[in-house]
Amino acid sequence: MKMSRRVSSKWKKTAALLKDNVLSDFVPETVGMNKASLRALLKKYEMVYVKPVVGSFGIGVMRVERTKSGYQFQANKRIHSFKNYDDMYRSILKNTNKKSYLVQKGIHLLKHNGRSFDLRVMTQFAPDRRWETTGIIGRVAAKNKIVTNFHSGGTIVTANRLLAGYTTDVEGKLKSLSRLGVNAGKAMQKAFPGVYVIGLDVALDQSLRPWILEVNTSPDPYIFRRHPKKSVFRKIMRYAKLYSEKRA
Repeated sequence: MKMSRRVSSKWKKTAALLKDNVLSDFVPETVGMNKASLRALLKKYEMVYVKPVVGSFGIGVMRVERTKSGYQFQANKRIHSFKNYDDMYRSILKNTNKKSYLVQKGIHLLKHNGRSFDLRVMTQFAPDRRWETTGIIGRVAAKNKIVTNFHSGGTIVTANRLLAGYTTDVEGKLKSLSRLGVNAGKAMQKAFPGVYVIGLDVALDQSLRPWILEVNTSPDPYIFRRHPKKSVFRKIMRYAKLYSEKRA
């Protein structure tokens, strides 16, 4: 039974988004990581994230910052501090295990009870052959962690509850995120025929502007079991089953 096409390279998926005139505005500056590019983006943004080109569950992601006394980076819960850039970069390389990495403009995530959160936007190619956002749910990072992934200790919280702390127009914000998901689904399918489902990891900054941190082409549907509307999870699974049956 064939499944929706999986695209593993974060760089290729980011490049596909950047080719779209609408979506490119929602993608934080992202480049391949080397000694010069990391230094340049740190100088520009003060805080960046570095992540493996191929990877999942937030494994290998590091947060890198310029500080008053030099530099620091956080991997998992541990913070490493350095007085000069060269020493820090050498230490980061040891943590990459010789994998290719990206460096991305850091977005300061909104917080819920003192912990950072982002949103997972699930968008699927519906039976009527149109892209449809079928669910949006929040992911709150574990204490002192920089990634929100459920598999890395994150907690699932409804998007409504998270957004209600920042806006009175929760429904309007969810609708705009739904449209963002649909546009991203179209862009992914155009670039990679055979993609029928995506999970967008979206951060909201202090002005509630959405930023697409990453596109997953094999998103975990089971986090939506925790959605308060049981019909959301049922629809997600029904659509997933239809693709499999059509392409069997």
